[in-house]
Amino acid sequence: MTGSNRFPALHWIVHQWKDGRSPALWLLGAMMGVLAGYAALGLILAIELTSYLVFGSDHELLVSGVSGLPAWQIMLAPVGGGIVVSALLYLGRSRGWLQENRSGGVADVMEARAARSGHITVANGLLSATIAAVSLGSGGSAGREGPAVHLGAAIASLIARLLGLPPRAIRILLACGAAAAVAASFNAPVAGALFAFEIVLGHYALRTIAPVAIASVTGALISRFHLGATPAFAMPALSPAGLLDLPGVIGLGLLAALLSAAFVRSAIYAPRWIGETANRVGLPLWALPPLGGVLIGGLALIAPEILGVGYEATSNAVSGGYSIAVLIFLVVLKLLATAITLGFRFGGGVFSPSLYLGAMLGAAFGGLLALTGAETAGMSFYAVVGMGAVAGAALGAPLSTTLIVFELTASYEASVAVLIAVSLATVLSQSIAGGSIFHKQVLRRGYDLSRGQARVLLQTIRVREIMSPMQEDEAGADVDKEAPCLFDDDYLGKAIGFLSAEALDGTVVRSRTGDQPIIGYITRTEAHAAYAKALAEAHEEEHS
Repeated sequence: MTGSNRFPALHWIVHQWKDGRSPALWLLGAMMGVLAGYAALGLILAIELTSYLVFGSDHELLVSGVSGLPAWQIMLAPVGGGIVVSALLYLGRSRGWLQENRSGGVADVMEARAARSGHITVANGLLSATIAAVSLGSGGSAGREGPAVHLGAAIASLIARLLGLPPRAIRILLACGAAAAVAASFNAPVAGALFAFEIVLGHYALRTIAPVAIASVTGALISRFHLGATPAFAMPALSPAGLLDLPGVIGLGLLAALLSAAFVRSAIYAPRWIGETANRVGLPLWALPPLGGVLIGGLALIAPEILGVGYEATSNAVSGGYSIAVLIFLVVLKLLATAITLGFRFGGGVFSPSLYLGAMLGAAFGGLLALTGAETAGMSFYAVVGMGAVAGAALGAPLSTTLIVFELTASYEASVAVLIAVSLATVLSQSIAGGSIFHKQVLRRGYDLSRGQARVLLQTIRVREIMSPMQEDEAGADVDKEAPCLFDDDYLGKAIGFLSAEALDGTVVRSRTGDQPIIGYITRTEAHAAYAKALAEAHEEEHS
């Protein structure tokens, strides 16, 4: 009697796992919720430890924590952190643990889901998280949620490979890891799940809902068990909105569009411009962080509110703790500080800075409305609306940021206002900036996710995967050795375009190695059939 006949239940579970079916994925979703939840907690504790070593203060309370420190310590803290980050970047590049001279983030998870069969190495995830912990703990102006999502997805990728899961199940596990990480960071399980659907997966297929939801709730429960049920930001009671607040919300949505577009452009172009400048002067990219630390330290002497994740400053803005002039000043400095942090290769994400910018903008807008004498819902209400509008527009996640606001405030009126403002801001911002931060980051690596999976398939399927193999001597004497051909590493999109432009029914495929021998043959029919099959599989995955 075989093992599968003796233990039919075990055989069923293994078969379900291998096939990537829903019941087994629910169990894996819960497992990922635990692992990614604790990974997010570990990252928070690592940032906390670094912050106490550098500033002697909680990383979420840096504004008040550094108030009594000497100027030299505030100035040198980001420089010292930059030196450590440089060493980690050099180590990662020399060992092949980092793809580029930077740590990983949400865009890498999106790229892995769309173009790399969900593959993220654990070494990359752990090193990126370490870089982020040092960067944020020493004052780098960025967010902790992106590194947490990347680390959770790296763990999910490892588990999926160990179990031998099919690509579809791997992608679902990536979403589970991302959902649990966001839920644990913000103590917001609904928003965590929606973020995974909206950003990581890009669809809401029925099969994905249960495992992602289970992972997100599990991650949030772990966070509440260890850190308590308090939200990430201190939220005051919000005043009820009136009819006069509707045009105010629309006006704030317009301003949020402009600010989020500026944020997207600075986050994308600062790393590019600084990197190109470093290459021109012969400075390796891994050596940039200490130089950026000097600039961050200088800005911190002017306004310590720009340091770290900025949770305390965000809470102060929501509570009405700053004047209008200070709020506007902090918007400008935070934009500059975050651009420096990302451009000089510190680690960190963009979620927290976008919430910070939105809170400052919204509070300033609410304060200006109050000066007119109009009866409005007040600065706190508009600060909350601004948080959701700027973050949702900049990240391309309007629904999940709306849900984060609802879970933080439990205010239906504020959530409706955020939905109005973020809808307007997202459309206008992406028209101005050309897309969200995450999509533009992935686009720089060659993949246009904004046009859907159909475009990505043309950029990821290789000719070698669909050609008919053959030996060079099989080509015969009729083959023109100088005729145009395709290479085995060409993408499907190029193959279809080449065959169409040359009006060919088929052509030989060469290897790029050695003297470029003929190794296969591909026809136009095979290319179109492969594309049709891939489209059908993608459609089934996104709608079932």
